[in-house]
Amino acid sequence: MSDTKKLFEEIAALSTEQRNKNSVNIDNESIGEILRIINNEDKTVPYAVEEELPYIEKAVEIIVNALKNGGRLLYFGAGTSGRLGVVDASECPPTYGTPYGLIDGYIAGGKEAMFRAQEGAEDKEENGAHDVLSAKVNYKDVVCGIAASRRTPYVIGAIKKARELGAKTLYITCTPRSAFNIENVDVPICVNVGPEVIMGSTRMKSGTAQKLVLNMLTTASMVRLGKVYENMMIDLQMTNKKLVERSKRVVMTITGVSYEDAQKYLNEAGGHVKTALVMILANVDLAEAKARLEKADGFVRKAISNA
Repeated sequence: MSDTKKLFEEIAALSTEQRNKNSVNIDNESIGEILRIINNEDKTVPYAVEEELPYIEKAVEIIVNALKNGGRLLYFGAGTSGRLGVVDASECPPTYGTPYGLIDGYIAGGKEAMFRAQEGAEDKEENGAHDVLSAKVNYKDVVCGIAASRRTPYVIGAIKKARELGAKTLYITCTPRSAFNIENVDVPICVNVGPEVIMGSTRMKSGTAQKLVLNMLTTASMVRLGKVYENMMIDLQMTNKKLVERSKRVVMTITGVSYEDAQKYLNEAGGHVKTALVMILANVDLAEAKARLEKADGFVRKAISNA
């Protein structure tokens, strides 16, 4: 069998490439009915994610352990999958105050592929391996491959090379667990969303599923790292006017102080919400608040209760 025929049959067998019986007449429907068909299919995605919660939990445990011990979380994907990884990584610094590079995303074809498809960039395993080497991946890191179809060579190459270098590996795909055949993956997350509304258009249900999983991975990890108090972001960076005002509102909501006092404490704390919170809630000065946070590994609840 020729390589091209083999590839054809491999792709044809993928669950993401099957025809969806609920949308076979979508081209003959009204706009309202088209939207209802899409919406009805989208409703099934969270339930597919729910089935993978035990595996997502294992992945979070690996990520938290790595970030606590000097490692990084690095995403590798192509097309929609790659873009979603880059987006998730780029949102962590302003949201949770993580250093740039602690969580990072790589996409087949490089930065240009974020805005314009770089066809063919995903077809070689060596491209993924090259990007892993460029990222200086080591045994402390976690490398997460993202590929709706499971089979993307760029992602497989990245996972193989990461494993060779001693990194922990995760894999997010939208095909059944029974079909997962990628070796050397510590935790595969297989969200089986079934056939897309438009055959093979994995930017739809598959993209939604991947986004939900990525939200869970980083959000749960940040909570476990002490970057959330109750259900509020307390390690956000005041990098724009919206975040400056949100920081004040967080301090006011948690402590009950006035707008003016929130601004005063934040100024004294150098814009660090956690420090301002401990100063107010524990009634301590700046130096004591910093010392308490350091002793409590950044957890505000512990810093408040610790004498």
